[in-house]
Amino acid sequence: MNRLLGLLANWSERILSAAPESMQQQARQKAGRLLRLVGGNPNATPAIPVPPRRQESGQTLHQGTAVEEAIKRGQQWLLSRQAEPGYWVHELEADTTLTSEYLMLRRFLGLVDKEKERKAVRYLIDAQLPAGGWPIYYGGPPEISASVKAYFALKLSGISAAEPFMQKARAVILSKGGAVGTNVFTKIALALFDQYDWRGIPSMPTELALVRPNGVFSLYDLSYWSRAALTPLLIIFNFKPACRIPEEEGINELWCMPREQMDFRHAPPFLKDRRWFTWRNFFITLDGILRVYERVVPEGLRKKAVASAAKWMVERMGGEGGLGAIYPAMANSVVALRCLGYGVDHSLVRKALGEIVALEVHDGDLLHLQPCFSPVWDTPLTMNALIESGLPPDHPDLLRAARWVFTRQCRKVGDWIVSSPKAEPGGWYFQFENECYPDNDDTAVVVIALSKLIMPETDAQLDVMRRGIRWTLAMQGSDGGWGAYDKDNHKMFLNQIPFADHKALLDPSTADLTGRELEMLGVLGYDLTHPAAVRAIRFLRKNQEADGSWFGRWGVNYVYGTWSVLAGLKAIGEDMQAEYVRRAVVWLVSKQNSDGGWGESCLSYAEADAHGEGESTPSQTAWALLGLLCAGEVETISVVRGVNHLIRHQDPQGFWPERMHTGTGFPRVLYLRYHGYSHFFSLWALSMYRSLKSRGRTRADEIREQNRQSGQFRLA
Repeated sequence: MNRLLGLLANWSERILSAAPESMQQQARQKAGRLLRLVGGNPNATPAIPVPPRRQESGQTLHQGTAVEEAIKRGQQWLLSRQAEPGYWVHELEADTTLTSEYLMLRRFLGLVDKEKERKAVRYLIDAQLPAGGWPIYYGGPPEISASVKAYFALKLSGISAAEPFMQKARAVILSKGGAVGTNVFTKIALALFDQYDWRGIPSMPTELALVRPNGVFSLYDLSYWSRAALTPLLIIFNFKPACRIPEEEGINELWCMPREQMDFRHAPPFLKDRRWFTWRNFFITLDGILRVYERVVPEGLRKKAVASAAKWMVERMGGEGGLGAIYPAMANSVVALRCLGYGVDHSLVRKALGEIVALEVHDGDLLHLQPCFSPVWDTPLTMNALIESGLPPDHPDLLRAARWVFTRQCRKVGDWIVSSPKAEPGGWYFQFENECYPDNDDTAVVVIALSKLIMPETDAQLDVMRRGIRWTLAMQGSDGGWGAYDKDNHKMFLNQIPFADHKALLDPSTADLTGRELEMLGVLGYDLTHPAAVRAIRFLRKNQEADGSWFGRWGVNYVYGTWSVLAGLKAIGEDMQAEYVRRAVVWLVSKQNSDGGWGESCLSYAEADAHGEGESTPSQTAWALLGLLCAGEVETISVVRGVNHLIRHQDPQGFWPERMHTGTGFPRVLYLRYHGYSHFFSLWALSMYRSLKSRGRTRADEIREQNRQSGQFRLA
């Protein structure tokens, strides 16, 4: 019977995969309706209890040796890519925006490199959609800001507007509102070349750099990434520099009306809401007042403000990763230094430019830029996957990775001290170096990985772990959740200021990070009685979506968020048969595609109907499987089909190809393709499945129980 059920699952999957797309879509919709009916969807009948899950065979033609072989290949592929110092780092790919900005930056500085320009131009042309514009994620529609930047960068590089592909791009851009329809950051980039009017950009007085924290508003009320990018912009806004270019390289043709006739106060981002009083209307009115202030501000006060902003910026450029270790802030800092009179040959400018150049990715005859590096994220995630796949906890490669991770721990106070003054240094950052900005997600994942190792240097292991645990627990928000870089960074009304048209100015608590913190607490040996866990679960239950899923802030999207929460709940000892947990399970199962995998488009951040919907990807399939396995769904057909999907899509070298963007920088603005996600998450999911099938528990379960009994990682 078990073999028969497995065969039926496999055959039905193959038949559906070969069917026309319209038939596949109908099948998915019918399956979704059936699952919602039996699962007690809260949107339909919230009071109906979720029925017990139905167990099916986990044995199919793809099982057994196929799983073992896939795990072995995946192990070998990852181990072969470990760097000599011990870390793993994979490319972090965004969209064409950064490459366009890089060409613009080099032109602004007078440092054009013709060979690099040629390769970057080739990349931009190749990335253009057939319709004419440029998207911000694979498979997405043309996006106005990315398209304008690419078009302008190409013109700066000598491409004629008469080229057929440029004409198509122009038509798309004009249909979306032209240059006026772009976001604020694009308008600032254009203004640096006198291609947009500073009057059309929200006012940001440099005196903001003088405002002390803990008042009504200061720069510390913004997220780390906003603070790091905005502070150099305050300097730029004061000087309003302009790189003059020939008229034929400009973009007058991207204005829907002559620029000189434009009334910027009645164009984005200054369009008011219809209601009389909203935060948006208040801030637009305030912007008008600030423009008057800009004309009368005392010269001495302005000089003091510029000096304060410069001091803040330069102090945070001392490390090897650049300001904030992320491209937008790094690029803004270089322009700000030039405004302050630093020459392009100055050591600080050369250092900053070198850190940007390091982000170049050369792919044959193409060049593009990645936003930053991700070694402190890739490394512990890879360690966790390899441990679950069977590597012993004292494996030399794992110990080498751990020792490298030790060197990346923050030992000095960063900006986080403002929101959490009682915290002590001990977190980990995302990049090779970003000492001022550790984050809770990286810290939790590092601690989880280190807790699974047996190291000769036990005292050092305990010391770094306890530092990290203390720091991240001190960062728990008053709402019970965790944000990424700061505590209680949740003045959400600030997202209504005209400057924040990307709606990503802040860093509030999120479900995915909170789930990770619960997982950390659980693997250390804590349980549901820990005060932080009590508050965290309360936060998660309050923020669960009506359909049972959880929002994913840092990964796309509800599949990512739901896995993160289920993993945390399992680790901390929650009853995985609880009604709210089963609703999450039903939601995940209902989103499985006909090919056995899971996928979710970046469109899900903009449209409710797209939640959990999209082309199957290895990383999102792995997240769904990890979530289901944490919830006890080992012997179900849904899990079997997901496992088969991963096995079928692994190549002979142990690599899982993936082209979609499944990571999130800023929802609706910046999406990321982590080139390592499809590998270590797929290996992790297959390994977890094998452990549960063969032993009834995962290696993580065994280690968690050992830690609980020994108590060695608990804080005194």
